[in-house]
Amino acid sequence: GDLKHGRTVHSLAKLLARSSLKHELVLRYCAPASLEMPAHVKEYVQQCTNVKQEEYSDMSEAVKGANVLYVTRVQKERFETTEDYEKVKGAYVVDTSLMEAAPQGMIVMHPLPRVDEISTDVDSDPRACYFRQMENGMFVRMAILALILGAP
Repeated sequence: GDLKHGRTVHSLAKLLARSSLKHELVLRYCAPASLEMPAHVKEYVQQCTNVKQEEYSDMSEAVKGANVLYVTRVQKERFETTEDYEKVKGAYVVDTSLMEAAPQGMIVMHPLPRVDEISTDVDSDPRACYFRQMENGMFVRMAILALILGAP
């Protein structure tokens, strides 16, 4: 997906890198060349201990041995021309064939909404947890608002 403009992947990479995991953390970035993870994010992550960063152009290679696949959409409004958008639109799609090749324990996350980067056929896969992710995010935002507004 879009690692260049995606605020969610920037903050997620930074948070995971600072999380002080006991085991080595491997962050695998997979995006079209024009939408790679920005250097400033990779440099930040590189300063943290116990983190390894890898870059892939082939998603089927990137998911090998992965625990989590975090998918983002390519946002049309981020491009200067429609032609630039069309070059990368649909470059990476999570579908049933990718899920068959992926580890059985790997979950799929997405900040939603999606366009066409995750096939709706994947929704019924028990590893697809983006709807639960969305619902849990809603509950967290509700709790924060309740605290701010002074609810008992």
